[in-house]
Amino acid sequence: MAFAQRAREYNEPIPIDSRAADNLRFIRDTMERAVSFTAVPGWGGVAMGITALMTGALALRMPAQRQFGAWLIEALLALSIGCIAVRMKSQRLALSLNSRPAKRALLSFVPPLLVGAVLSVALYRADMLAVLPGLWLLLYGAAVVTGGAFSVRIVPVMGICFMLLGGIALLMPVISGNLFLMIGFGFMHIVFGTLIARRHGG
Repeated sequence: MAFAQRAREYNEPIPIDSRAADNLRFIRDTMERAVSFTAVPGWGGVAMGITALMTGALALRMPAQRQFGAWLIEALLALSIGCIAVRMKSQRLALSLNSRPAKRALLSFVPPLLVGAVLSVALYRADMLAVLPGLWLLLYGAAVVTGGAFSVRIVPVMGICFMLLGGIALLMPVISGNLFLMIGFGFMHIVFGTLIARRHGG
């Protein structure tokens, strides 16, 4: 009788306590970080948004060609801010930029930007500057979506929002191009940058 009771107790499943559940959660989070690039700069995005709003405000009274030049300078400034912010966040989180997820994210992010640079030169030479705001937003969004495929979920969502805004910008009057650039590279960077910073470590 005692033997049968012991056998039943032995065969009964052992309930997982809260400590085991915490360990499983830690393992799952570690595995997710191992296959994704999490050093996306939230506060860096906010900084890029602020400089974009300043550029847009300065460009409001400029002619089209000078607006083009102002936003090119802003693009270089934003790129510098982004690179510095990524490096700082990766160092703070002890994440290597030579890891496979980081390299995949970078290789996916860069091609749409290179396409945008080439098309910008071609459109500038053809005096078709009105197309550029929508084009920039579309291709930047595409870069964020493709690069974000190897990052946290909110990053590709941000890219889709940029692409939608770029599509709308192409259908709007030419005069609204600077406004759309301010909305996209300014306000959207600030909103999504803040969300990333709060949810994913800065």
